[in-house]
Amino acid sequence: MSDLTNIEKRSLERLLGMGSGYVLDFSNRTFDEFVLDSTGKSIYAGEYETGGGSKANRLRAFWSIESNYVVGKLLGDLLAYASERQISEDEQPLLESCRHVVQRLSQNQPVPEIEAITPNSAEKVFAVLAKSVRESIEKNEPESGLDRLHTFVVKYMRVLCEKRGITTERDKPLHSLVGEYIKRLKEAGDIESEMTERILKSSISILEAFNRVRNEQSFAHDNPILNYDESLLIFNHVTSAIKFIEGLERRKAAPEKRDEPTLVAEDDIPF
Repeated sequence: MSDLTNIEKRSLERLLGMGSGYVLDFSNRTFDEFVLDSTGKSIYAGEYETGGGSKANRLRAFWSIESNYVVGKLLGDLLAYASERQISEDEQPLLESCRHVVQRLSQNQPVPEIEAITPNSAEKVFAVLAKSVRESIEKNEPESGLDRLHTFVVKYMRVLCEKRGITTERDKPLHSLVGEYIKRLKEAGDIESEMTERILKSSISILEAFNRVRNEQSFAHDNPILNYDESLLIFNHVTSAIKFIEGLERRKAAPEKRDEPTLVAEDDIPF
């Protein structure tokens, strides 16, 4: 559930004109379409039916049920819609105050490390793929991005393996790429603790299972799609691993600092 304060709710209700049971100028149909486009959720689902089921009450129920990120996404879209159509000059300070609320809520990303989904090569198609993966999280639809996340990770690991002199035949599966990459890290002394090595090695079997999810529970084929919560778990695990690897590779590439002799100006010599 979101953590909107009572003060924030009152400001939002004033701006959205919810006192009479309405929300802006929406009809039942257009309100349902708007929320669905914004969040992928139907505001007329039974879980949001409280206090008579008016549009305002349904929105209040949405606030109490959904996460900060989802609520922030919908409110941001509602404020954008309102600012284009129905906000007077006198209401601009209230609009700005509500935008601060949206900004606060939107900081609670469902996948905190999603920015790790960044290409590690200059290939244009790779950049388009990464953007598509991030957009599935921005739209709060992790289940729709599983197949592209898998493709991204395969391409990402192929680039890393090639840099480490590991062969990347097209038929080599993701977990094999990761296993050989971790072995090369160990040989190069880039892993400092046994625990880190164990955590990374556990990813091999996890990514082997990801192959099955991609083939059997994603939009890669005509499949029954994996549920939202498990899709989110997969996104968080994979992006966290990539974030770690990204940092490790960056440290490896950075030139080592050497101790330089300190030069002392003649005027500073104490004798």
